[in-house]
Amino acid sequence: MSGPARVEWWRPEADSGGAEAAAPSRMPFRALMAFTFVLLLAPQGFIPALAPLRLGLLTAAVAIAAYVFDRFLRRQPIMTLTREMLLAAGLAGWAVATIPLSYWPGGSLSFLLESYLKTLAIFVLLANVVTTRRRLALVAWALSLMAVPLAAFGVREYLSGRFIDGGPVKRILSYEAPLTQNPNDLALMLNLILPLTVALFLLHRHAAVRLGLLLVIALVAVAVMMTFSRAGFLTLATIFVMYVLKLLRRPGRGWALAVFVVVLACLPLLPSSYVERLGTITNIEADPTGSAQERWNDTLATLRLVSRNPLVGAGIGMNILALNDLRGPIWKEVHNVYLEYAADLGLPGLVLFLSLMVLCLRATVEVQRRTAGEPDQRDLFLLAEGLQTGLVAFAVAAVFHPVAYHYYFYYIAGLALGARAAAGTAVTEDRT
Repeated sequence: MSGPARVEWWRPEADSGGAEAAAPSRMPFRALMAFTFVLLLAPQGFIPALAPLRLGLLTAAVAIAAYVFDRFLRRQPIMTLTREMLLAAGLAGWAVATIPLSYWPGGSLSFLLESYLKTLAIFVLLANVVTTRRRLALVAWALSLMAVPLAAFGVREYLSGRFIDGGPVKRILSYEAPLTQNPNDLALMLNLILPLTVALFLLHRHAAVRLGLLLVIALVAVAVMMTFSRAGFLTLATIFVMYVLKLLRRPGRGWALAVFVVVLACLPLLPSSYVERLGTITNIEADPTGSAQERWNDTLATLRLVSRNPLVGAGIGMNILALNDLRGPIWKEVHNVYLEYAADLGLPGLVLFLSLMVLCLRATVEVQRRTAGEPDQRDLFLLAEGLQTGLVAFAVAAVFHPVAYHYYFYYIAGLALGARAAAGTAVTEDRT
């Protein structure tokens, strides 16, 4: 068997009625899309009567239950363990093993159960449900459409002059949803969706569809800049450079050159306050808010923390407590995904996460290799390319965000594994 080795965790014997040949249920995928909608747009914030229903938990539970039931019904293995799944399980297992040595064992246990295991559950669900070209394209469309209200909200807040009170730098109010609770998170979420929107733009030939997608791309890019997020700018620049380099190697490279020239021409139009904000990326001391200096000091403190306890760490989710002992009770986590894993789970945890990230990236490269030069699989090639760009973008953004255990990486990574499954089975249609 080509590709990564697979070990079937559990597989009940199929009956003679050919249940394995039955078409998969549509319910797990639909519930997963409902969960995504709730996660990104938080309708309970606009309709308070929905809040008691706990829609996120409800839709996730329905998706998982429907998936498990469907697997039993069709006599299929509950889960196929790839190397990526084993690494994710290893991360969770190592987090459990370090709980007794945590700064606060009860806090680590609660964090694991209430946060990280939910993230891993969605990761597993995505990798096992979004396994056809049709479903992958539907997810890309859904995320791109959900990005519109997120980006429009950011642009509206900026143009209306509604900013976070206090501080010398005017930052827009953020969209009240789990993954966009502050301007930096809003920029990160929009940046992770953007490559999939670009993939759809490259895929579709209809002029009206392409124009609509182009407007979405422009809206998202503008919204990212209006967050005044330095990490958002660096991530956006990474996506831009990656696509320019990719498109320059293909026929019709004139489009890439034209976009490159237009972007360069627009740079002088950036507000001076935004340029000054970006200047603090390299000139830390020039940041009037003090956040750049604070994060640099936290980085140094975290490195000292890791050097003192490189094997076990402070316990999952406990880097805040450990850092309080080193630099005073500021009650803030380190703004760096890699240092979060190292501080919480030691170097073994960091190595496990980096290995998972690399293997998920390799999955997107494998899909592109399998589908390159195949006109009938061009959609899968472009979507895998978008996922690859999204993972690289996250790798850059991770240097500046405290989101080690959140959905950002694991959602894109789950889609990457689903794309590999779609390429391996060459499934083009399903009853979504």
